[in-house]
Amino acid sequence: PPLALKHANALFTLIAFVLIAAAYVPRNHFKQKIGHPMLAGTKLWAFGHLLATGFLHDVVLFGAFLAWAIVLFVVSRRRDRREGVNYPSGSVVGDVLSVAIGIGAWAAFAFWAHARWIGVYPFG
Repeated sequence: PPLALKHANALFTLIAFVLIAAAYVPRNHFKQKIGHPMLAGTKLWAFGHLLATGFLHDVVLFGAFLAWAIVLFVVSRRRDRREGVNYPSGSVVGDVLSVAIGIGAWAAFAFWAHARWIGVYPFG
């Protein structure tokens, strides 16, 4: 894949880490607006990796994660509407915490853990 797609993947995974952090941080606007930020983050993570990799085993793995996250996101949003689920209003503190934790986790994973645990250097 072209180098630009690897850069796009870095951006998608950065946003994905912020969204995944938002799933655990209370009272943030990400959760209020999206409802299921972990699934949204999983979709971005999988999509970015599909763009950046070209091997069949990568397409199967990340394609399966993407399909799973899309289906579960749609089902979860429908269930929320049917059951009248309202997420608490967000706060600036919740947003800042989500972004800070997400960026920190992304940096640790991208620059250290990915190579050690997965065996692939994202920027190397």
